[in-house]
Amino acid sequence: MLTLIYLIAITAEAMSGALSAGRRNMDIFGVAVIAFVTALGGGTVRDVILGHFPIGWTQHPEYVGLVVFAGLLTMLLAPQMHKLRRVFLLLDAMGLVAFSLIGCDVALRMGYALPVVVMAGMITGICGGVLRDVLCNQVPVVFQRELYAMVSLVVCCLFLGLRALEVNQALNTVLSFAVGLTLRMLAIWRCWRLPTFSYQQRWD
Repeated sequence: MLTLIYLIAITAEAMSGALSAGRRNMDIFGVAVIAFVTALGGGTVRDVILGHFPIGWTQHPEYVGLVVFAGLLTMLLAPQMHKLRRVFLLLDAMGLVAFSLIGCDVALRMGYALPVVVMAGMITGICGGVLRDVLCNQVPVVFQRELYAMVSLVVCCLFLGLRALEVNQALNTVLSFAVGLTLRMLAIWRCWRLPTFSYQQRWD
């Protein structure tokens, strides 16, 4: 199940990256790069940090083709994208949860301690979007208003908690995915936000 969701998610993330590139008036190459980084950047950063080689997408070149194609296709579909906003929000939420679970699984298989497993899940879930925003010269959305990283954290902790209770892995995955997706969609619907810190005073 996670594999199918993963493919859907990287496609959606690639398209969101392409839209961000379009808002910055990038050329075709820029669109392709931002689409790639958004879709596969989180997993790449995780693999480099954990020493998980070879990096995932290098063993699946079809993933590269998929995300680049999705990014370039977005250039043609952009005028109609506003009609698909709700669909994109759902796909993005699915991607966040799926990426987080996949990141946890990779770190667990490598025998890392639980705090590292949680960080691996979160890095996989949010780093693609962070890299996209940095390359597009924006403060990453995840750092300023969205209840996004917190959802990833909850999913990772729930997954590990159920695992500690020896819940069947397939059931654990389904439950963690369902809770994470529900939480993210509720956060969007109810406009939940984390407290923000604003400091304007200048040092003289």
